[in-house]
Amino acid sequence: MPHPPASRAMVVVNGDDLRHDLLSAAQVFQQLGTEAGFATRKAMGTGRFADPRPETAEADVYLLYTAGGQFAAHQQRALAAAVASGKGLVGVHHANTLRHRDGELDPADRALFELLGSRRLPDGGGHEGRHTVEITADHPVTRGVTDFDVFDEYEEIELADDAVTVLARGRGPDGATVPVLYVREAGAGRVVYLALGHDMRSWGEPPVRALVRQALCWAAHQDVSGGVSGRPTDNSGRTHAS
Repeated sequence: MPHPPASRAMVVVNGDDLRHDLLSAAQVFQQLGTEAGFATRKAMGTGRFADPRPETAEADVYLLYTAGGQFAAHQQRALAAAVASGKGLVGVHHANTLRHRDGELDPADRALFELLGSRRLPDGGGHEGRHTVEITADHPVTRGVTDFDVFDEYEEIELADDAVTVLARGRGPDGATVPVLYVREAGAGRVVYLALGHDMRSWGEPPVRALVRQALCWAAHQDVSGGVSGRPTDNSGRTHAS
């Protein structure tokens, strides 16, 4: 009897910020997608969601790792429509760095702001160094992960609305906390945002790697504990009873 085809993930990187190693990031996140059980492809550039080629259209979940560059408004809207139809989206680190005018959101990035659920504040200041990440909610994305320390960079964010469930917060040396992981629903689709992931110092940490793998599974409507072949979860994120 033939096996059903594996679920598909696509790692999309884009940008021109030289502080972020996009090629290494694509390789690392492709590996994590494979470890989670997905047939995972990496791709460069965000100009792929409107009138998509088969490799983009057939993906069940997208992981977006961007660092500057352009993300055209019509491509944002096409990605939002794909997620609303049931696909998953995992935004990592600076995926929510959006254009602004005098500190206010540029209307050209409104679709991505509303889809991801947040934007990095232009004057929010960076928190770079060794931080404690506190898990604040029990959820399939955080399953098996407890509080941990990591050397990373994250920044203050503005939420698009209150329709998010914060799963983890970063606590800096001054004691202040910032959301670093949340989930949200978008139509029939699911969205995860993880603020961590600046470079290999973060990507190599087992808790960060576990969060990425489990975020991909949850966003793709797959059971976290069983990888992509397990029982699906309901819309609240709880696994169905057996």
